[in-house]
Amino acid sequence: MANSKRTLFLKRRLRVRNKLRKVNVGRPRLSVYRSNKNLSVQLIDDVRGVTLASASTLEKDLGLVGKKNVEAAAKLGAVIAERARKAGVEEAYFDRGGYLYHGKVKALADAAREGGLKL
Repeated sequence: MANSKRTLFLKRRLRVRNKLRKVNVGRPRLSVYRSNKNLSVQLIDDVRGVTLASASTLEKDLGLVGKKNVEAAAKLGAVIAERARKAGVEEAYFDRGGYLYHGKVKALADAAREGGLKL
């Protein structure tokens, strides 16, 4: 039986995450979630199991509600870099999940790097 799109996505997500965990011990993980309408990003400390900072296009004060374009992703990257700095985090590793490093995901990562977060 052929693999479904969802199964392939989950396999890709686990493959990416497991490779990153082997290499980046001790650094927090910048995890991206992309739905059909919104983007969400979290800075997660896997050792303690806590979220250090998060940002989403659903936050009304950012003015990005319902926007899912590359510009919204870039603004979200800048916001998460600022919040990470406030949380005392200067470097993290970028967990793209099962998403391709292209378009919105790439724009978010580039903006976080420009904001001072080492990925």
